[in-house]
Amino acid sequence: MKENRMPSHVAIIMDGNGRWARQRGLARTEGHKEGLKTAKRIVLASRKEKIEFLSLFVFSTENWKRTEQEVGFLMSLIRAHITKELDFYRKNEIRIVHSGERNGLPYDVLSEIDKAIENTSQYSSLTVNLAINYGGRDEIVRAMQRILASQENDDENPIDELKIMRYLDHPEIPDPDLIIRTGGEIRLSNFLLWQSAYSELYFSPKYWPDFTPEDLHAALIDYVHRERRFGDAR
Repeated sequence: MKENRMPSHVAIIMDGNGRWARQRGLARTEGHKEGLKTAKRIVLASRKEKIEFLSLFVFSTENWKRTEQEVGFLMSLIRAHITKELDFYRKNEIRIVHSGERNGLPYDVLSEIDKAIENTSQYSSLTVNLAINYGGRDEIVRAMQRILASQENDDENPIDELKIMRYLDHPEIPDPDLIIRTGGEIRLSNFLLWQSAYSELYFSPKYWPDFTPEDLHAALIDYVHRERRFGDAR
């Protein structure tokens, strides 16, 4: 693949853990465990593919609607994974950042997120953006709230696209070139709504635990053969 056609930023909706487990007669929790193993493989594969930014939809603002038992398990799993894999991120010089609403997340989860962010801030081989307690609409609302609370909120500084972008969770991260969704569903599910205006979309029928580095490569091959016009008629 030509490097100048490679996506700089790939975002993934990691869907299908529960259905993967049900298909095998397992508890949904087993699907989530397997999904984290897949996430680690895809992070490493993304680094090898020379992707600069990888956003992973880990836990949405809507996921709180799930059973208390499943939500509790997911929070514990996320915390344990970040703690356990910190050395993996450091070894591979991977920077961790977080997108999403901090309020509402358990203190121990936030603590591990902040620790990972601090301990990987100097790395630049790949930035992994963990979307935890994240919703696209919620991010836009929070951006507007920040603008309204800032000194930029006056008649001489009208709200425009550039201003909103500056108040999103990570304005330094470029919009995703490619958004991948696994699990056979064909929708964005409130993920990176502002940033996805001109993203290329790729849908895989595979459940997330079955998604492989080879599947990621296939998605990248598909991407580089597309023509992106950004509204241009040519």
